[in-house]
Formats: sequence, structure tokens, C-alpha cells
Amino acid sequence: MTFRRVFLVVIDSLGIGAEPDCGDYGDAPSVNTALHVIGDRPVPKFLWESGLGYLLGKAEPGGKSFAAKMQEISKGKDSTTGHWEIAGLVMTRPFPTYPNGFPPELINEFEVRTGRKVIGNKPASGTEIIKELGEEHVKSGALIVYTSADSVFQIAAHEEVVPLEELYAICESARAMLVGKHAVARVIARPFAGKPGQFYRTPHRRDFSLAPLGHTVLDELVSRGLPVIAVGKIYDLFAGKGITHELHTESDEEGLRTILDLTGTVDSGLVMANLVDSDMIYGHRRNVQGYYDNLMMIDAGLSEIYSRLSTEDLLIITADHGNDPTFGAHTDHTREYVPFIALSPSFQTGKAVGLLNGFVHVAQTVADGLLGTCPRKWGKNILKEG
Repeated sequence: MTFRRVFLVVIDSLGIGAEPDCGDYGDAPSVNTALHVIGDRPVPKFLWESGLGYLLGKAEPGGKSFAAKMQEISKGKDSTTGHWEIAGLVMTRPFPTYPNGFPPELINEFEVRTGRKVIGNKPASGTEIIKELGEEHVKSGALIVYTSADSVFQIAAHEEVVPLEELYAICESARAMLVGKHAVARVIARPFAGKPGQFYRTPHRRDFSLAPLGHTVLDELVSRGLPVIAVGKIYDLFAGKGITHELHTESDEEGLRTILDLTGTVDSGLVMANLVDSDMIYGHRRNVQGYYDNLMMIDAGLSEIYSRLSTEDLLIITADHGNDPTFGAHTDHTREYVPFIALSPSFQTGKAVGLLNGFVHVAQTVADGLLGTCPRKWGKNILKEG
């Protein structure tokens, strides 16, 4: 079964239940992002009927979709690891993390490279650290550096103190510095604005990721002459590797509109999109109602996108990790299974596939869908072998 176009949408952090090793990541067996976000509210109809209800154990399988629960092979619970595995690249060793902050030698080198002092240097919530240190930063010009349970080197700066282009250049310098044993997955620019007591993060975040440490399905498609269009933060997560066109977006609503527009303008290839607000704005901030409202908006957007597809198109919906907003032990991602939901107007029947080991099956399904039979090191075509 081949397709002219594949639309691969990653709903950032929409996990569907704790993985067996969740305790190794500071999580509990009770975490379940999608289940707890929906709670006893009206369900997201399109996603639910397409297989999410079945995957959450709340509905019988049915319809004309393929639905599976995927367990991550790679070590970690961050966006980079999750997206790379979705694209077919398994990380057998986790990226470095810094629960006690970055070592002095790194901070010293960073200060020399940037010509600015550093404050912070600890794991923290992004919204809380600008409350704590924002005023000091504005007065001194020192950069707020912080991390989380993920492999990230985050740099917060007020846009009137450190202009965006300077902040981005600083992040590029940090990215060049963080190599070898300190090769963190992402350096993240976290600009903010406002006055003391009213600081807020702006939508001008940028991620500076490591280039994938191996061949992905994106590389495979590009090598075969097919376009790969990145929507949202996909370009950043893959450091531009295996991508022919980038479309930056500043909200999930804009991301969905962009995908919808692409259904009418793209002739062939892969459109890969990340919808980040569920994670960045609602999951980390433990805002259950906000997450739910955003999920319902995504559900309506995906339904409209699907209505624009033809029998030559495939829509795949998945996630990269969890971020259960009801979990109180921390405000980081949660190690969870993720959904695989595939739909096409060409499907006469669907299948409840069950549990699969690895997000890599997405890559094989995309490769076979666009290229015909295209064996890869990892994964299987869920539509064919599920």
C-alpha cells in the first residue's frame, strides 16, 4: 500500500500510560497523560473514534484506522530522543543530564565565549526561574542558564536586554561548546518580556539540537528526491538534517492551519509536524484544563485536515513522550507509551494492532508508504504487518 503524501503529526507529550521502566525516570505507574487530561470531560471525538479510546482501554476497537500502543526503545523521555526514534533512529545511550547544574568549567567557558556572566545554573521550571531571577538579569545583563530532567541547556534572557539575534548567536556558541561527554540533546533559547512581577515567555523560543547521530527516514526520503516539509519545531529537533522545507509556527493553532494549507499545496512527500503547546505551555505548567482545551482544539483541527485528504494520502498521529499534568512529583516529562493512529480515505478496514516495541515502526511505515518496500534496520510497516 503506497501513498503520494504522508502527514505525520506529533502531538507533543500526549502519552497514553506509564512504561514498565517509568520508575527509573522518577515517574509513577499511575501516570497517563491522555487519560488524566480527558478525565470525565467530553472526549476528543475524532481522536477517540480513530483509536485513542481503544488505546486508553475505554472503547472497543473499530472504524477504519490502524491503532497501536508503542513503547520506546531508546533511553530517555525527551523530545529529541522521541522524535529521532519516530524517524527510525534508536539511542542506546541516554543524553547527559545535569541534576546538580552544569560543572564550573562549562559555565566558565560559556561566560568567556559570550562575554556575559551566568546566574541560575540549576534545574528549574522556566516560568519560575524568570520570576526568581528575571529582575537580577535585567539589572546585570547576566544570562539565566538552567536545565531540567531532560538533556537541555536553556538560556533565558529578556528581549530588551539581549536582543533575539544575540540570544540566538549565544545559543549557537553554546551548541558548539557542548560536545563530547557534554553533548546535550538541545540548547534552547528562552526569551521573555515584561516587567518585574509580570515577566512572561515570548513565542520566540528556538531549539538548537544535535544533528541526528545516524540515518533517519527523513534522510532516506530526501535521497530519493521526495520533499520533507517540517512544521513547528521539527526542523530544530533534527538540526535541519533530512529536511527540504521549514515552516516555523508560534502556536498549535497556527501549526494546524499550516498543515491544512499544505493539504492544498503539497503534491508529494512527507509533511512532519510537531504541536508543542500541549507540552510546553500546559504539561510543564501542570495546567490540566488548558491541556484539555488545547487537545480539543487539536482534535477539531485534525478532523478538518483529514477531511481534505484523498485516497492517495496517509495521516499518522503519534506523540514523543508523556507529560501528565496531574503528576505532582515534578514538572518534567513522563516516561509513557505513545499512540500510533493511522488513517486514510483509502482504508476499507482498520486494525487494532496492540502493543509494539519501539517508536521506530512509524519510520518503516512512512518509508514503505512513500517508497514502496524499503527495508530499514529497525521497525516494521504497521499497515502491512501489524
